[in-house]
Amino acid sequence: MDERQRREIREIFGEDVLFDCPMSRYTTFRVGGNAKALCTCREMSRLEWVVSYGVREQLPFLVVGRGSNLLFKDSGFDGMAIRLAGDLAGIVEAASDPPLLKAGGGAPLSELLSYCRERGLSGLEFLVGVPGTAGGAAAMNAGAWGMEAGQVIREISMVDPGTGLLSRDRSELRFGYRSLSIPKGAVIFRVMLGLVRDDPEAVSGRMAEYLSRRKAGQPLDHPSGGSVFKNPPGDSAGRLIEKAGLKGERVGGAMISPKHANFIVNVGGASAGDVLALMELARKRVWDLTRVELEPEIRVVG
Repeated sequence: MDERQRREIREIFGEDVLFDCPMSRYTTFRVGGNAKALCTCREMSRLEWVVSYGVREQLPFLVVGRGSNLLFKDSGFDGMAIRLAGDLAGIVEAASDPPLLKAGGGAPLSELLSYCRERGLSGLEFLVGVPGTAGGAAAMNAGAWGMEAGQVIREISMVDPGTGLLSRDRSELRFGYRSLSIPKGAVIFRVMLGLVRDDPEAVSGRMAEYLSRRKAGQPLDHPSGGSVFKNPPGDSAGRLIEKAGLKGERVGGAMISPKHANFIVNVGGASAGDVLALMELARKRVWDLTRVELEPEIRVVG
C-alpha cells in the first residue's frame, strides 16, 4: 500500500481508518502483525467503495468480524481489514409469522442472542458463547452440538466484487461443513434468519445450558481462535490430537489446551509463529499416527 492509496482511503474513511494497525488487538488469539489499514464501514456506500477499491487497486481485503477463527501472521497483512458497524451491524425483526430476523453482517452474535432471549425467538441458542458475527457465522456455517447456522438462514445479501449487490435465498445457498459457497471476495452484509417464537424463559434456559456445556468442555480462560482444525468425517480432531499425546504441548507462549486438544491457547506472549508451529506439529503427529490429514478451520492470513 503506497502513500497515494493511504491518502485516498483516508479521504473516504476519515477517523474510521487505522493504518499499520496491530491485528493482535482485533483478533481473539491476541497475536499477529499489522494490517496496512483497518477500515470500519458503517454504511453500504463505504462497504461498496472499499470492495471496489480493493479490486481496482489490487489490494487484498477481508472482513475480520469479531476476530475469531482468524490468525494473522507475524509479518502482517498487506491489505485492508474490514469491520462492519453502524447500519451494517443492526438487528431488526421483520413483521412476519413465523418470525424473520434481519441481522447486519457485523452484528455480534452475543447481541443477536440477547435480542432473541429478550423477545422469545428460538433457533440460535446453540451459538451462545461463540465470539463471532452474523456474517461470519453464515460464511463459515458455524455450528455446535449437531446444529449449524445454515439450518436457520433464509437469505444472504452480499457485495460481490464482480457484480455488486447480490442476494441469494435458501434454495440458492450451498452450505457445507464449516463452509458456504459464495463468490470469491464477496462480503456478507445482511443475513435473514428464520426463527420460532417461544417463551423467553425457555430460550434463556437453553442458552444457559449450552453455555454451561461450552464452559465445561472448552478453554475459555485464555485467548484462542476457536477450534483449530475441522473434524474429519466420522471422527474428532480433538480426539486425534489427544491420541497423539499433544495435550499441554507448548511452543513459546502458545499451548495445545489440556482441556480440549483442538484448541490452541495464548498463555502469554505468544506469537502467530508459535501457533503455526503447534498447528504443524499436530498435523504431522496425527498424520504419522493415523494417516488422517487435519484441515485447518481457522483462516491463516498474511
